Amino acid sequence: MTASPVDCKSIDRATIEQFLFHEARLQDEHRYDEWEALWDDDALYWVPMREGADPMREVSYVYDNRARIASRVRQLKTGLRHAQAPQSKLRRTISNIEIAWGDNEVMVEANFVLIESRRQALTIWGGRTSYVLAPVGDDIKLRRKTVVLVNCEHPIDNLAFLI
Repeated sequence: MTASPVDCKSIDRATIEQFLFHEARLQDEHRYDEWEALWDDDALYWVPMREGADPMREVSYVYDNRARIASRVRQLKTGLRHAQAPQSKLRRTISNIEIAWGDNEVMVEANFVLIESRRQALTIWGGRTSYVLAPVGDDIKLRRKTVVLVNCEHPIDNLAFLI
């Protein structure tokens, strides 16, 4: 059960930026349990196959509710996912952060560049991420995350990690 929300306007820009940087670091370091704990009960993690897509009518790379996020994390933690054995080394940069404060949520958009190193090959991923953050008690929870890859409308390599 989600705790009662608090006023979003009490969260400053630095706190929001630190949340985004922390979330990225957890993904890069494969700290799956900590990453999963950032999510609200009413969660949606979406990576569309085209900008402006409708997830109810079109296939997505990822379209996970809270239960599916937990399942994805369990799979990644087994160490048995062929596509991530060995695990990719990841490092991402987040920039161009734009924030809009609502009454019960904070909407954030940011660009990212992610470098993946796997089996002596480097892959560069880039795109724009939209976040919906909700203050819950003393914490911030991730309610929605939408990742639109720059090349989302073209065939992409294996997306077997948290983007």
